[in-house]
Amino acid sequence: MEEDQDLAPLLKASYIAAMPEIVKTHALNSKAVRNTKSLSDTVGMTRLAIHLVRVEPGKETTQFHFHHQEEEFIYILSGRGIAEIGDRSVEVAAGDFIGFTAPSLPHSLSNPFEEDLVYLMGGERRSFDVCDYPRLRQRQVRMGSDRQLINWDDMQPTPQPPSP
Repeated sequence: MEEDQDLAPLLKASYIAAMPEIVKTHALNSKAVRNTKSLSDTVGMTRLAIHLVRVEPGKETTQFHFHHQEEEFIYILSGRGIAEIGDRSVEVAAGDFIGFTAPSLPHSLSNPFEEDLVYLMGGERRSFDVCDYPRLRQRQVRMGSDRQLINWDDMQPTPQPPSP
């Protein structure tokens, strides 16, 4: 059996282990630092995003948020974390699955424990999404690669023209 990594779309475990991690800090939360390997990007996937993520002790994964258009999931592979979902906090560990519909309850994940938290994260890659950050009272609107952050207090309803 060949161990070479030339069978795209297959990523052998040894190849994944050797992939460099990309460190990503969330733009709205400096405590949210993820060490990420993008499995889907490596094999050329464009409609789904699948990432292998490692979160060090004391770090968070994101800013408390929810998406209006894109579904996402987390499957814990090792370690433990605290998932905040809506107004509840619950400990999660290896084998636990969290699936977020669009829209969903706001959520985030943190690692207050002494070992790394490792999980598989995936979601849709739609051309348009709206993401709310309720604790910051902000909304991000994304169209393609263009992102705009809006303060909730600045959002005003637009009057609709009368029907013909």
